[in-house]
Amino acid sequence: MANVTKQDLITEISKNTGLTQSDVKVAVEEFLTVIGETLIKDSSIEIRGFGTFLTKVRKPRPARNPKTGEVVPLLERTVPLFKFSSELKHRIDKGGSAATGSSAKVAPAPSAPEPEIY
Repeated sequence: MANVTKQDLITEISKNTGLTQSDVKVAVEEFLTVIGETLIKDSSIEIRGFGTFLTKVRKPRPARNPKTGEVVPLLERTVPLFKFSSELKHRIDKGGSAATGSSAKVAPAPSAPEPEIY
């Protein structure tokens, strides 16, 4: 499956909501700006049923240049993270959508045939 771009999101949201693409573009860009600014302030954003955007401080550690083998120190740094909600993990695992809501059981994958022993 191909990657989805910001323009793909805008087109899909516009199609599903009936809003113009220019209105959706403003909303999507503002949403992303707010997420970025919140992470810069070292705060987190929790979207129930979807996940949490947060930052984490990584400790300094020695690293190695794979080409030369030289040890290079990595300084302490703050990195952005996204933690999926358990609901989203479950939906991804089952391949369903948010609107599914059914508790249909998924058949287990067929096992490999037993090898014949002569």
